[in-house]
Amino acid sequence: MRCRPTSSHEVARAEGPRGEVLLRSREESGATPVLELRVNGVFVMDTRETGTERALATLALAEVDSPRRVVIGGLGLGFTLHEVLADPRVEHVAVVEIEEALVLWMRNGTVPHGPGFLADQRVRVVEADFALAVAEAPRESYDLVLLDVDNGPDQLVHTANERLYTADLLADVRRMLAPGGALAVWSAGRAPSLLSTLGEVFDDVEERSCPVTLQERPDEYWLYLARLVSRA
Repeated sequence: MRCRPTSSHEVARAEGPRGEVLLRSREESGATPVLELRVNGVFVMDTRETGTERALATLALAEVDSPRRVVIGGLGLGFTLHEVLADPRVEHVAVVEIEEALVLWMRNGTVPHGPGFLADQRVRVVEADFALAVAEAPRESYDLVLLDVDNGPDQLVHTANERLYTADLLADVRRMLAPGGALAVWSAGRAPSLLSTLGEVFDDVEERSCPVTLQERPDEYWLYLARLVSRA
């Protein structure tokens, strides 16, 4: 299949302590313009392929009987959040995002759908490092944790994020989950080491493949689910 010709232009750019955050609009012939997010030149996500960001929410929500309290690590362009809010069982969603500029762009309409996504009264956005937020969270304070801050544990946006996939950090996540709760992690590539580490910390773990179409070709992303069956 022939690729559609594209052109792009910068929408917004910010420099911070972790480097550059960039929003770019990509116009494809015969298609709606696509908004693309990059951090330090690394592609993070766009508005063309959002199926697996949504699946991160829907698949994980299906694993928890009463997901009243949800925390999302990574705001992105808001599609995981939007899917979480579509579940009427959810009463409170905390979104932890380290990039202040991205939160601003979602709030002020630089990302056109952003204000609508964040307007829900159940949403609280926390501008913080996810590892710090987890360490400070009270015991059994959430029913579901969704993590999507990198392209996976082997494709980090920031080198410091390596600690997010360690047994110590995952043990902190387990501590803040209520019995019956779950953790779901998004990854662009298969991550057997993450599956193994999750198995050291949680009662039940699972790897799921999610088919996607990238540059007109079939591909796959991965979701990692970990459940807290009981409190030891």
